[in-house]
Amino acid sequence: MIIIGIDPGAGGAMAVWDKGISKIYKCPNSVEDMADIVKNSLLINKTKNIREVYAYMEHVHAMPHDGRSSLFKFGTNYGKWLGILGAFKVPTTLVSPQRWMKYWKDKLNIKLSKDKSSRKRELKEIASHYTDKKITLYNADAILITMYGLFDKHEGEQNVENR
Repeated sequence: MIIIGIDPGAGGAMAVWDKGISKIYKCPNSVEDMADIVKNSLLINKTKNIREVYAYMEHVHAMPHDGRSSLFKFGTNYGKWLGILGAFKVPTTLVSPQRWMKYWKDKLNIKLSKDKSSRKRELKEIASHYTDKKITLYNADAILITMYGLFDKHEGEQNVENR
């Protein structure tokens, strides 16, 4: 199984889990480059005869204080990722920031700071425990979304087996 995790903002990233976090990509500037990294992840799937590829992407919405220009740019990037995943027929689960962060708070029995910059540093620290790759503020969320997806898939499979 391959899990793709995406923090869809222009300052976000995409992480790929394939028996560990195998690739991390800073969000490219062009839709062609975005499509290429998804396509490359699917090629890994074909060369290893893996049948299942799933994507988990942060489901975000506008905040009342967001400026129109930045909000439009963010929404455009979000739509590009959805279009690319749809074109490649990758089953995609949209997960709110509150949901995947709550998962980590519950799993690790911690409280995350309400201050955004402090919270980003805390998430970066958590992400560092799940890969030997370089963790930065731009890719930590994508890594944690990927790992959330992995745990979500395994919990779902266990629930089906236990029926």
